[in-house]
Amino acid sequence: MSEKYKFRYPEGMYFVTMATVGWVDLFTRKELKHVVDSLGYCQKEKGLVIHAWCLMPSHLHMIVSTRNEPLPEIMRDFKKLTSKELVKTIEQINESRKGWILDLFSEVADHLKRVSGYKVWQDGNHPELLFSAKFMKQKLDYLHNNPVADEARHALQTRASRGAIRTPT
Repeated sequence: MSEKYKFRYPEGMYFVTMATVGWVDLFTRKELKHVVDSLGYCQKEKGLVIHAWCLMPSHLHMIVSTRNEPLPEIMRDFKKLTSKELVKTIEQINESRKGWILDLFSEVADHLKRVSGYKVWQDGNHPELLFSAKFMKQKLDYLHNNPVADEARHALQTRASRGAIRTPT
């Protein structure tokens, strides 16, 4: 992993991006958008503070910080949990792309000793420390102005997550 993109300051606020393997557009299916519900577990049990987020067809952008566990551990656990959930859902729903998606995730996992079964998420989170108010506003504007499909935009707004930055309490 590049030395440039690391969680270097535990108390910092970061812009992170988690992308699916092969940039597969999993989140165009409403049945697979439940991935964001797992963020609630990370908030409650691990101290993740989500200031803003935006779910795109193949990736998730967030502005995050932490109260408890280190961010790299939270991100790792989130990916591990959601990988299992996403594969299980793909296997259960009527997904026309099921065969090639699961084949891709399996093929990628086969080349890794640390992963068994399927690899859904790409390695890394591309964390960028939000070191100034100007940089934070730039990233927040990027989230708000991202070309999300209308259905996804509505879902995000009704979950009250796409909008103002929430500060830690």
